[in-house]
Amino acid sequence: MKNSTYRRNGITENISGFETVKFSNRDRPKLTDSYTEDTWMKLRDAVSAIQNSTSIKYNLEELYQAVENLCSYKVSPVLYKQLRQVCEDHVQAQIHQFREYPSSSLDSLLFLKRMNRCWQDHCSQTIMIRSIFLFLDRTYILQNSLLPSIWDTGLELFRTHIVSDGAVQSRTVEGILEQIERERNGETVDRSLLRSLLGMLSDLQVYKDSFEQRFLTETNRLYAAEGQRLMQERDVPEYLHHVARRLEEENDRVISYLDQSTQKPLITTVEKQLLGEHLNAILQKGKDVFEAFYKKDLAKRLLVGKSASVDAEKSMLSKLKHECGAAFTSKLEGMFKDMELSKDIMIQFKQYMQNQSDPSNIELTVNILTMGYWPSYTPMDVHLPAEMVKLQEVFKLFYLGKHSGRKLQWQPTLGHAVLKTEFKEGKKELQVSLFQTLVLLMFNESDECSVEEIRAATGIEDGELKRTLQSLACGKARVLNKMPRGKDVEDADCFHFNSDFRHKLFRIKINQIQMKETVKFSSIN
Repeated sequence: MKNSTYRRNGITENISGFETVKFSNRDRPKLTDSYTEDTWMKLRDAVSAIQNSTSIKYNLEELYQAVENLCSYKVSPVLYKQLRQVCEDHVQAQIHQFREYPSSSLDSLLFLKRMNRCWQDHCSQTIMIRSIFLFLDRTYILQNSLLPSIWDTGLELFRTHIVSDGAVQSRTVEGILEQIERERNGETVDRSLLRSLLGMLSDLQVYKDSFEQRFLTETNRLYAAEGQRLMQERDVPEYLHHVARRLEEENDRVISYLDQSTQKPLITTVEKQLLGEHLNAILQKGKDVFEAFYKKDLAKRLLVGKSASVDAEKSMLSKLKHECGAAFTSKLEGMFKDMELSKDIMIQFKQYMQNQSDPSNIELTVNILTMGYWPSYTPMDVHLPAEMVKLQEVFKLFYLGKHSGRKLQWQPTLGHAVLKTEFKEGKKELQVSLFQTLVLLMFNESDECSVEEIRAATGIEDGELKRTLQSLACGKARVLNKMPRGKDVEDADCFHFNSDFRHKLFRIKINQIQMKETVKFSSIN
């Protein structure tokens, strides 16, 4: 038996192919009309059972073999048309569950759940049907470039008969937009439902035309009104903190359920309505406050990679320069220059490392920041592992060899790392701060560590240490277990590595709790 795996829309289905006996033309028995008709009736019954979620009367191996037999006798064109028609009839029948209810009798959330259930069922059914008709899909259909595969046929039928229906599409998009607006207003919504439905629109290639334009229009309307209102109600620092929070929320929305292609126009829209439209007023209210805030927020976006577009950032900088003069933006322009120079330095450093006789298993990325350009960061001495210290010295030797007379001051508070970790569920990558890194590395050597042991080993200041331990043991991604349990960290607490930790993502970002502004300093792979 030969096995293969087929994956569509996040659903995995094992498909079995079976060895068949080959006959020569002379030995091949003739196919009777009754056999063809009886075989199709069996296959049609099986498809109907799949579509109606009832048990299939026949053995799957028998059905697969029946398809191969029909295809071997050149019945493939008829079989393909019959299968398509059965699938089309079933999909057409599904539209009634969405049309028969007046808009007032079924609230939008129930409508979305019904649509999602219909879509998920359709995907599962299409995969199951394809597993039976796999031989047809891989021979006749594959050899005819104008014919869509069974999976693509399923998508085409669902798009044509359900999602392209004007009333159904409108109500689906309206419902999704309503849920997003609720979330923007602080309510909790079902993000997995939104992710599934927007994934459906993307798979059916109607995401941009049916949803994205409406979404961006609504976003523009919402933030235009919000910007006008809050500019009257809040002072500059408070308003700018609100803008930063909104930008963070929208970026998180892209990660959670929107298509990645929406990020750039979405962030541009928010920045335009909350910042661009009120730039003069903001500057008049507080030039110095705005400069400090904008520099701090720009630093975070540049170094943590949260900027939707460098071009958009430079466009905003150009507007600031026009409004406030070159002196106002000189430090901000210096930040961009530092980032570009750092990229060149890292290319040279990687070439330098390739020529080292004792290569490190840590991959280091460093951003060289000119002190006068960037926000002030409080230095903190921590105890780094010997291998990290050694790599710092290698970089220092490399850098000062090219730039004699300069002084390097490391900023461990700005450090980030990617750690490869293995749990019972399997391997994961943890995107963590340097403080979180130092704590987690201790569990390579010990199953249990107390707060005092961690403090002594890492040298992390007490307030930062407790926030770091909270983020690892009390937040959403609990890679450590704390004893006794509780949301606060006390000096008497002990911590264990949580080998039972589970998460749907392979790379997991563990956010700090009440964390100071952090930026990317290094990356460990």
